[in-house]
Amino acid sequence: MGRAAAIAFAREGADVAIGHLPQEQEDADEVLALIAQAGRKGVALPGDIRTEAFCRQLVADAVEQLGGLDILVNNAAFQHTVPQIEDLTSEQFDQTFKTNVYAPFWITKAALAHLPAGSAIINTASIQAYHSSQCLLDYAQTKASNVAFTHALAKQLAERGIRVNAVAPGPIWTPLQPAGGQPPEALPQFGAQTPLGRPGQPAELAGVYVNLATSDSAFTTGEVYGVAGGSGRS
Repeated sequence: MGRAAAIAFAREGADVAIGHLPQEQEDADEVLALIAQAGRKGVALPGDIRTEAFCRQLVADAVEQLGGLDILVNNAAFQHTVPQIEDLTSEQFDQTFKTNVYAPFWITKAALAHLPAGSAIINTASIQAYHSSQCLLDYAQTKASNVAFTHALAKQLAERGIRVNAVAPGPIWTPLQPAGGQPPEALPQFGAQTPLGRPGQPAELAGVYVNLATSDSAFTTGEVYGVAGGSGRS
């Protein structure tokens, strides 16, 4: 999803910095090439967002290399299915919260020193915040936290002219799913439960991220936009 959003922003005229794990360098290079094809500057910043020091450095490097910052997308997440709470280790619980909750807090806090009025912050929540799967106990909690973070921060930053919204994807077919994000037996029917009868593709989310950053959404803040194939919050 981050890849699709980065490419979409570049195609709309934005220079883009992306954070990624060091072992994802090959994927990052592909994204940079696509950003360059769109005629924009791309910057890849490898590191682990589970550490506050790197989150601060990530923002500092993005600002330095792009010459400023006016859109922040918090997208990176960790998800791994665990059938029962007794099987959920403290190590995984910590990794999920550090990646999904602490990192957006740290990155956003560091970015605020550079975001002028008119800027946009876009978080990534999930349908799991509203319809939690029993095997995603830790992940669902973090996504509910992302929703609350969006609502509260939007109120804090309104007087500064900075808008804060979130995108809440439903079942989206990404590498996260077969890499442990879903039980293997669930993969053949992944997304089939949606009214549209299929999972979404990352490119089907990209336009929502872009729209929330534009002046078309100038009166939109504190909102959570669902992109879930008809599986809404109710």
